[in-house]
Amino acid sequence: MNPDISGLWPAMLTPVAADGTLDTPRALAHARHLLAQGSDGITLFGTTSEGPAFTNAERKGLLEHLIAQGIRPDQIVVTTTCSALADAIDLGRHAIAQGCMRQLFMPPFYFRQPPDAGVMASVTAVVDGIGDPRLKMLLYHIPGLSSVVFSHDSIRTLAERHPGQVIGVKDSSGSLEHGLALARAFPQLAILSGAEQYVAEIMRAGGSGSINGLANIAPALMARIIANPAQVNPADEKLVLDLLALLSLRPGLAFVNVYKTM
Repeated sequence: MNPDISGLWPAMLTPVAADGTLDTPRALAHARHLLAQGSDGITLFGTTSEGPAFTNAERKGLLEHLIAQGIRPDQIVVTTTCSALADAIDLGRHAIAQGCMRQLFMPPFYFRQPPDAGVMASVTAVVDGIGDPRLKMLLYHIPGLSSVVFSHDSIRTLAERHPGQVIGVKDSSGSLEHGLALARAFPQLAILSGAEQYVAEIMRAGGSGSINGLANIAPALMARIIANPAQVNPADEKLVLDLLALLSLRPGLAFVNVYKTM
C-alpha cells in the first residue's frame, strides 16, 4: 500500500446547466456533500465526470472555483486524460500550480490497443512534460472503455522509471481477479478499485481504497465499507449490490446519466 493516497475518492459527477456549460455552484455543493459524508477526497474529470467532454479551460476553471471556495487541493485528484499529450501536460502543470499533486492519467485513447511501449512512452512524456517531482500519478486502467491496457510489466517499469511519481493504479477493469492480482503484485503501490462490489475484498488483499461512481449517490455507504473492509456489514454489502442493480433498469441510458437521475 502506498501512503500517498488511500480511502474513498468518489469519481465526482460534473453538473451541467441546460445550455451545456458547467454548473459550478452545483459542483461545489456536490463536492462539499461528498466530503461531509466521509469521503477522503474527490476525483475530477475522469469517466464518470465526463472529463473528455470538457475543454481544458472548463476543467481548469472548475478546479480553480472549487479551491477558491474552500475545497483543499490535497482533497482533489485531477484527471488529466486527453487525446493530445500536450493538453494532458497543460492540465497537469495547472493542477500542480493549484496545489493538486495527485493526478489520474489514462494514455491517449482514440487509437486502439497501443503496445506496452507506446503506453509507457505516453506516461513518461506526461511525467517529464509536467516536470515536477511533487507529481503523484495514478495510472488509469479502464480497457473496456479505452482499449488501453496497463500490463503488469508496464506498471512495474513505470513505477521503477518514475519512483515517487507513479504511485499506483486506478483499476476499472471490473474484474475481481484483476484487482486482486494488482494488489498482490504491487504492494508498494496504491491500488484503487473502481468496482464497488469488490472494494472490500481487494482492500483485504492489500488494496488502498476506491475511486468509484456509486459514491456519488451513496458516499457514506462506501466510506463505511472502506473504513473497515475486514468486517463489512452484510446489509451494506447487499445495499451496494441493490444500488448497482438499479443501473440495469435503464439499459438504453448511459451509466453517467443514470447516476445523475438517481
